[in-house]
Amino acid sequence: MAKKTGKWVVRFRHVILLAAVVLLIPAALGYIKTKVNYDLLTYLPEDIETMVGQNILKEELGTGGFSTLICEGMPEKDVKALKEQIMEVDGVKDVIWYDSALDISVPMEILPDEIYDAFNSGDSTMMFILFKDTTSADSTIAAVRKIRTIADERCFLTGMSAVLVDTEDLSEAEAPVYVVMAVALSVVVLMLSMDSWLIPFLFLASIGMAILYNLGSNIFLGSISYVTKALAAVLQLGVTMDYSIFLWHSYEAQLAEGKERKEAMVEAIAETFTSIIGSSITTVAGFIALCFMSFKLGPDIGIVMAKGVIFGVLSCITILPSLILVFDKALEKTKHKAILPDFNGIGAFVAKHCYVFLVIAMVIMVPAVKGYTNVPVYYNLDSSLPKELPSMIANAKQEEQFHMNASHILIMDSSVENKDVRAMADEMKKEPGVKWVLGLNTILGPTIPSEFVPDKLKDSLITDKYQILLIGSEYKVASDEVNAQVTKLSEIAKNYDSSSFLIGEAPCTKDLITISDHDFGAVSTASIGIIFLIIAAVFKSISLPVILVAVIESGIMVNMGIPYFTGTKLPFIANIVIGTIQLGATVDYAILLTTRYRRERCNGTEKKEALRIAVETSAKSIVVSALSFFAATFGVGMYSNIDMISSLCVLMARGALISMVCVIFLLPSLLLIFDSLINKTTMPQKG
Repeated sequence: MAKKTGKWVVRFRHVILLAAVVLLIPAALGYIKTKVNYDLLTYLPEDIETMVGQNILKEELGTGGFSTLICEGMPEKDVKALKEQIMEVDGVKDVIWYDSALDISVPMEILPDEIYDAFNSGDSTMMFILFKDTTSADSTIAAVRKIRTIADERCFLTGMSAVLVDTEDLSEAEAPVYVVMAVALSVVVLMLSMDSWLIPFLFLASIGMAILYNLGSNIFLGSISYVTKALAAVLQLGVTMDYSIFLWHSYEAQLAEGKERKEAMVEAIAETFTSIIGSSITTVAGFIALCFMSFKLGPDIGIVMAKGVIFGVLSCITILPSLILVFDKALEKTKHKAILPDFNGIGAFVAKHCYVFLVIAMVIMVPAVKGYTNVPVYYNLDSSLPKELPSMIANAKQEEQFHMNASHILIMDSSVENKDVRAMADEMKKEPGVKWVLGLNTILGPTIPSEFVPDKLKDSLITDKYQILLIGSEYKVASDEVNAQVTKLSEIAKNYDSSSFLIGEAPCTKDLITISDHDFGAVSTASIGIIFLIIAAVFKSISLPVILVAVIESGIMVNMGIPYFTGTKLPFIANIVIGTIQLGATVDYAILLTTRYRRERCNGTEKKEALRIAVETSAKSIVVSALSFFAATFGVGMYSNIDMISSLCVLMARGALISMVCVIFLLPSLLLIFDSLINKTTMPQKG
């Protein structure tokens, strides 16, 4: 079948290229129309209490997102005028300021001090903005942008919706640069390792088409996260470049044997098809393992990247061969000697000093394990953004002037009696870090008749079925203090209404922490288990899967342990996805070297000589592959101002190099030491 495929591709190469170009049109349209989700909290499981409560807030109370606007040095009449303007903005349900509590005909002096102080600090005042839709809904994002144009430089808009707007703007501005940097660095690597000045550009053209097909097909998913969008192109470029390199080397080898160009390409496609199918399976398996995450960002990344690898394989055996044959004469004219050395002698050196490398690895693993198990992580999503963004400045103002960092929303049954609501609020206000508890009943108090309260405020805070209360907290989102506070406030609320829900960024992030801890174990187990089985099937061995996975896992521990010693905090997602990506994408290096070693041993070669040959023949391919992966991700890691993107790319780039070193220097020593065990537990390899 592989050879038939090769003949078909060679025969219809011009048709394939024409079809490939035409398909770029729907792919581009699909890419443009695919919605990008900037709110990672929406990827929490839908059945957890915070998400159920969020849906109730939207469906039953007609409210979703929630922000605060701080106004500095503005006269009350200007604040009131601004409030009226904001209330007219599409997507805004209501704006609550201290004049919302009572009709203006009622003297402000009867407003309780606690309520007044919740809205004022020095010459600053704060209003609460309730949106009609969820935090990340298009209407909410549009409303935030409109509010920013209405408000002047004395106003500062806080909240997750404002953070999402800044994240979107920053991500959209940086995305084109990611691609340019990845392409530029990849060209440098390919120029060093290839023997033609033109072939790198054909590689990039072929892979670029596959990337666009992948991104365009995401429209069928409905939406993808901004993290997935940022990583997809560079990651696909990094992990699928090997396939193109393998095809080119195979094609040149066939030409060197004297075959005519079309015949050589048929043979190269057949050989490449067989090889990269096996290679791509481990990579796809690594990405599929992310689908075992409860936090749906994992499946989001996993599905898109698994799909990207498949598009990369198809492109490599159809588009790239067609390009090579069409540009045959130009390729011949741009031939040059490869600058990257062939690493002759490295095999003998590694074979001679393999035990030294094993001892070095064992010594390194002591601090690596400590760092790996104690790596500092953060869960507060806005921690990954530059502090000079408008939303970050606003959040800092809120903390500095109002001593407030988080806002919770409590949803209760409207049938709970007023006196019980006030008793509950009083109990909550005694909890450490709680600044205030505002609801219709707490604003009214026992002395203010409900008829004095404007109907719009009543409609915003209570319906026939539910009522909401706003709770201000001094504590930062994702801190131990706010997590303990959320737990206690939820307990208090459930004493008064067992069906109540405490929602907001802090409760959702608390759930995220719990779910991430579970996901880390589930994904690690799934990725190791799946890849273990694949290696066992490839080699028909029990021992080799253990050795190969152990080598790459050692590299993962070193990679993930480094931040502990550099004092670098990582985004929570890094702990979960990097190990899986590094294992799936770089275990191929180990498979390549081990395959050659086993072939030599089965042909009767002495083990040290077999090892020398295996290392010597595999080293250049491993180095080029690792450098390609490094090139595609390193530039993005250095450039991006979004720490979540930057950290993931730096880890992937560093992980590729660490895995390369582990495979070239550590794996050989394990193959030598366990050679007897491997022979007993592995079926003989043909050829």
